[in-house]
Amino acid sequence: MQDLPSIEDLLNESPEEKKAAETALPKERLEEKMHEIRLGEKEAIAKTEAELTGTGHINLVGFPISPEALALVPEKRAKELQAVSFLYTGPEIRLGCVNPNSSEVESLAFELSERYKANVRKYKVSEHSFEEAIKLYAMLPKIRKVTKGVSISDEEIQRYRDEIKDFDAIQSVLSGANTTDMVVVVTAAALELGSSDIHIEAEEKDVAVRLRIDGILQDVAKLPKESWGKVVNRIKLIAGLKMNITDRPQDGRYTIYLSEEKVDVRTSTLPTAFGESIVMRILRSDATKFDFAELGLRPSVLEKLQREVQKPHGMIVTTGPTGSGKTTTLYSILRRLNNPEVKIITLEDPIEYKLEGISQSQIDHAHDYTFAKGLRSLLRQDPDIVMVGEIRDLETAEIAIQAALTGHLLLSTIHTNDAAGAIPRFLSMGVKPFLLAPALNAIIGQRLVRRVCEDCKKEVQIDEATRAKVDALISSLPEEERASLSETQAFYTGEGCDKCNGTGYRGRIGIYELLLMTDDVGKAVLEGNTTEYQMRELAAAQGMITMAQDGVLKALGGLTTLDEVFRVTNEG
Repeated sequence: MQDLPSIEDLLNESPEEKKAAETALPKERLEEKMHEIRLGEKEAIAKTEAELTGTGHINLVGFPISPEALALVPEKRAKELQAVSFLYTGPEIRLGCVNPNSSEVESLAFELSERYKANVRKYKVSEHSFEEAIKLYAMLPKIRKVTKGVSISDEEIQRYRDEIKDFDAIQSVLSGANTTDMVVVVTAAALELGSSDIHIEAEEKDVAVRLRIDGILQDVAKLPKESWGKVVNRIKLIAGLKMNITDRPQDGRYTIYLSEEKVDVRTSTLPTAFGESIVMRILRSDATKFDFAELGLRPSVLEKLQREVQKPHGMIVTTGPTGSGKTTTLYSILRRLNNPEVKIITLEDPIEYKLEGISQSQIDHAHDYTFAKGLRSLLRQDPDIVMVGEIRDLETAEIAIQAALTGHLLLSTIHTNDAAGAIPRFLSMGVKPFLLAPALNAIIGQRLVRRVCEDCKKEVQIDEATRAKVDALISSLPEEERASLSETQAFYTGEGCDKCNGTGYRGRIGIYELLLMTDDVGKAVLEGNTTEYQMRELAAAQGMITMAQDGVLKALGGLTTLDEVFRVTNEG
């Protein structure tokens, strides 16, 4: 049988030769060849136009576009703009556009960059290439929803939750899991056991898996060193991190969709001597649903704080180390104040939880979007209430104070050991006393203590040294608090059981102190009497219950142990 002519042969044929070939080629075959020629010409034209305008070119025919990338631009808008997202890695978004330099496409690129904090690049595509890509939208309803490359199904989570009821079970299940399932197993264990963080750390001989439960890290499993590279790459893949970067820290995020909630997992990698260390922070949506009463505030403190948050302007500041519950307290206040009549804007690093009805902005050091610059811009948005994630320098502090003095209620945090240390910390930054005194409304000091497990709680006798510390703290309580105490004082501990994995604790509760900016405190600030010791004396004079005292009262109520109270307040 005679060979059919190639495309090149057809391109070089004269009109007479083409006419003669029509009788030699089947009609369908000829039409197919001519169609291929026309498509090739269109693709060549698109490529030439891209080169002339300095734009990249791509042919999307047969390109493996992920559902996650495609879903970034709604189908209707993609058709209107003739622009489709064909690649999404988290930090990077790629757009294929028939008219990449149009103002509408420029707006789309800017919108995607702002929404996803990603670098957006545009590529020229031919109309045929775009039409082939747009057909993939029909597949989206059939594809499981994913974010950053992963979605862990309810079935997967539940299967491993049923198997993982204690620490020993985690090691057993991991031993028989493949690389992909290892990530699912560890995540399922963290969700089942109520962990806030997953730590996976390369050591000299193996890989340690640890879970932070109720604020305390617990060793739960070991992974073989030879599987470490695959596990790291799997986590980087689902968190949108670059797998080829191992000598620099990276930050990413992914989402787990469960039937009852959506769980965000913030991922951080750090190079170490034996390989990369990975920490995954589990951000559960129910963490933002606390109201004041659920946080553990005593009725007298709750009443005072409610008065302060209802004021139209001024500053309310929370203090405490990382992991002391400051963000949860601020979010609880925001939830209390959130209504259609007020505009609330937050400036966070990073945004941990999404709050409905509140505008949240994330700072970006890489683009010089700092707390100070963000706060200055934020105030032009005419907010009523502002939340700044942290005040750590003079510029931010001065702008925050000016906001509090000009009709805004401003919430923020500052890193000090207790409420009494906040005012000296502001002044050490260089804040002027005559501005600080009228701006501050209240300072909250707080810590989180573990709750005694109710299933294995028992009464315990305390030794003489501990009794002396307890008596000293109780004796300095305000008179009305002392009068409310029972004459019979009992303290408790947890023996350890299956429900608490042998720790004796399950869950956490806050212990608080509230320092109000009274006339006496304001006068001391203006006069320069602002050491921590002087602030504590003034706080005691206004009847402030310290964190240690609040902790002892909660221990007397059977909520926690004295060991926990003294551990977090350094009273031991």
